[in-house]
Formats: sequence, structure tokens, C-alpha cells
Amino acid sequence: MKALVLEDFGRMTVRRHRKPQPHGDEVLVKIVATGICGSDIHGYTGENGRRIPGQIMGHESVGIVAECGADVSTTDFAPGDVVTFNPVVVPADQVARYAGHEQRCPNKQVIGVAPDVVSAFAEFIAVPARNVVRLRDDMPVEHGALIEPIAVAVHAVRRVAVYSASAVLVLGGGPIGQSVILACRMQGARDIVVSEIDPARRALCERLGARPIDPAAAPVPDQVRQIFGNFASVALDAVGIEQTVAAALESVQFGGSVCLVGMGAPKFALDAFRISTEEKSLVGSFTYTARDFRDAADWVSSGPAEIGELISRQVPLEDGPQAFADLARGDGTAGKVLVRMDNSTAGN
Repeated sequence: MKALVLEDFGRMTVRRHRKPQPHGDEVLVKIVATGICGSDIHGYTGENGRRIPGQIMGHESVGIVAECGADVSTTDFAPGDVVTFNPVVVPADQVARYAGHEQRCPNKQVIGVAPDVVSAFAEFIAVPARNVVRLRDDMPVEHGALIEPIAVAVHAVRRVAVYSASAVLVLGGGPIGQSVILACRMQGARDIVVSEIDPARRALCERLGARPIDPAAAPVPDQVRQIFGNFASVALDAVGIEQTVAAALESVQFGGSVCLVGMGAPKFALDAFRISTEEKSLVGSFTYTARDFRDAADWVSSGPAEIGELISRQVPLEDGPQAFADLARGDGTAGKVLVRMDNSTAGN
């Protein structure tokens, strides 16, 4: 099979790789499309230290069941089923113990991050059946590659209990911030402001139902109070650097919560007195539970009108190296780029 390989930091190539075989409880998925995540770009550049040369990355995927292992029931999956997969794999003997908080299992393996796993920037991937989720076959197949980032956002908004009456501030209007907007709307919230410096991303976020602001125009807390007439109930930081966390903490009401979703910086200073004296909460969010993932899959499968807005373009596998290079240099892409393993660029 063909695969997109991180040959070295800053260099991707397409080359042949041994096709995986499904063992026992595994499902072999023929990949249709895989999204390029921000963490993949940071892995490509070597910034985050969570990818290594020689690795086949990729975890935001949709595909078709090609074959099932001997222990997979034919009532669960069959060749031809449209599926996605949850990349957070908990060892089989620990599934019951970590049910409901799978992402906290210290022995979990994350497909696309684990260097020894042939992941989804390849034509085929073998995944435990318990992590495979069947999708509706009448949905645009490429939308299945959006489920994983939507699941990240679903988990984040649940971490700070976003609900219909929430006045929500989202910092960062890139693909994760865009997903957070949609996840807030899934939870019933309609009063959403997004802070984003790039005009194309602001326009995209507005199409998703948020009110965009430019953080360069005026201090974010001032703009938030002007729009809401008060502080935000909650804030979700999809950037994760010192300036955005500070803006988030200043923008939420006393007793309000901030969820740190973005991983833009490994360390930064915090206004500890503000957190203490104003009783504000800063919580982290990483990946998702199995329920979050399935809820995201159900929502995307239902065909929400806005979901296609998240895809900026689709490129064939052979153009994958150039897509990575373009995104790494900041080419202005507003949304998600999908790599099509079937070499289709439908809709583009």
C-alpha cells in the first residue's frame, strides 16, 4: 500500500509500505480521507516532540471496512461499511476499569501519536473493533474525517458545562476553535463569541454561528463585555499560549470556568491571584471519552448543514507532502485540509 511518511522533520514523502493484516478482534479499514491536524503539523516541524522521523501519522479519518479479524462478529461490521475510528485505544483488559474516562488510562495508545503504529495517512489501517464506529452510508463520506476534531470539542465543552444559556468565548478560530463553536451549538448554546486574528477564519466562524472579534482591534475582555453586556460565562482556549489564557481568565465572570484545549505552549505564567480571589477555574481537556466520540459521530452523521464549512480543501495522497509544507508555513488556509487516500478531490 501507499503511505505518507514523515521521513524527517520538515519532509514528508509518499512511499510503499506493508499492508497491515487484521488480527483477532481487529477491523481492517480502507482509508478514504484523513484530516491534517494541528498536532500533525507540529509533529512535522518537530515542535512538539510527539512525533519521530519514519512515522506514519494520521488520526482524523473515515474509511470503508475491507476485512474483519476472526473474532469480529459479522453482525457488528461487514466489508463495505462506512466507518471511522476512535484513536484512543485502551488495552482490552482495562476497558471496564476506565469506562467513561478512557482518555485517562495511563496505558492507552493513541493512533497517530504512537510511533510504532501504522496510522491513517496510509491506504489501510488495522484498528480494534471496539474503537470502530459505523456511520450512515448516505452522508458525504469525507465528513466522517471531521468526527475526531468534533469529539475533542465535545469533550472540552462538557468539561466546563456549556449549556443553552451560556455566554461563551472561544479563543482561536482555527479548526479546533471551529469545532468548539459547533460543539457549543450541539449543547444548545447560541451566544458565542470567537476571538481570531485571521480575517478568513473570522468569516468562517461567523458562518458557523459565532460572532467574531479581532483581538488586535481592542482588548478581548473589553470587546466581550461590549457584546455580552457582561462577562462570559465560560471560555474555551483553542490556542493555549500565555496571552490567550490571560484573556480568557479576564473575560469570564467571577466563579467562571476556562477550558484549556489548545496546546500552543508547554509552559507559561498565570495570574494566580485572579484565579484565587475571583474563584475562577482553569481546567484541561485532552482527547475525549468513548461516549464523547460516539456522540460526535452521531451528530456528524445526522448531516448538520454547517459541517461542510470546516473543510477548506481536499488533496490526493500524492499532494500530501506539499499540503503539509503549505500548512507549516502558514498558507492562510482557514479550515481543515483532508488527504484523500482514494485520490478523489470531490467537491474541490
